[in-house]
Amino acid sequence: MIYLASQSPRRQELLTQLGVRFEILDAPVHEQAQPGEHPEQYVKRVAREKAGAGLPQLGGHSQAVVLSADTDVVIDGQVLGKPADAAQAAALLRQLSGRTHQVHTAVWLVSAGREQSALVSTEVRFSALSEAEIADYIATGEPFGKAGAYAVQGRAAAFIAGITGSYSGVMGLPLHETAVLLRNFGVPLWSV
Repeated sequence: MIYLASQSPRRQELLTQLGVRFEILDAPVHEQAQPGEHPEQYVKRVAREKAGAGLPQLGGHSQAVVLSADTDVVIDGQVLGKPADAAQAAALLRQLSGRTHQVHTAVWLVSAGREQSALVSTEVRFSALSEAEIADYIATGEPFGKAGAYAVQGRAAAFIAGITGSYSGVMGLPLHETAVLLRNFGVPLWSV
């Protein structure tokens, strides 16, 4: 059985695309970069901690596999978190405006005696945004709860001039790499 250590509706939707049966685990971890921690190391550590927090909840079930993922948005070496309010969302969107940034997603699978992971990095190029576009987008409410204050699969798609890498990775779960990891664990795809 697969257990998804994520409350993200996007990750749930993406995992469903692979035709995998899963149950949701609540595996909260403190998502804060450590001093000097590189963005790729940060996202890998958080994904691993989520999986590690989920496995003990299963009471030693030997066939259980916990899948977790974490995504960060990075520009100029700085991890952009989720905005706390409209002013912070506007500041984040101004940083991304007219520039290319990176989105890193780490996927981690853990079972009682095994673990594997993958890291996917994607470049996303934003068009230049006017203050009116930023204000209108924030008014939709979509930036809240999203790393970097945007959802690639939502209204912000109108801002994205190009993507080099994994679209599903930017959404929060790179499907190709996740499928490879699941197959490595003997999990059949499209079995539901």
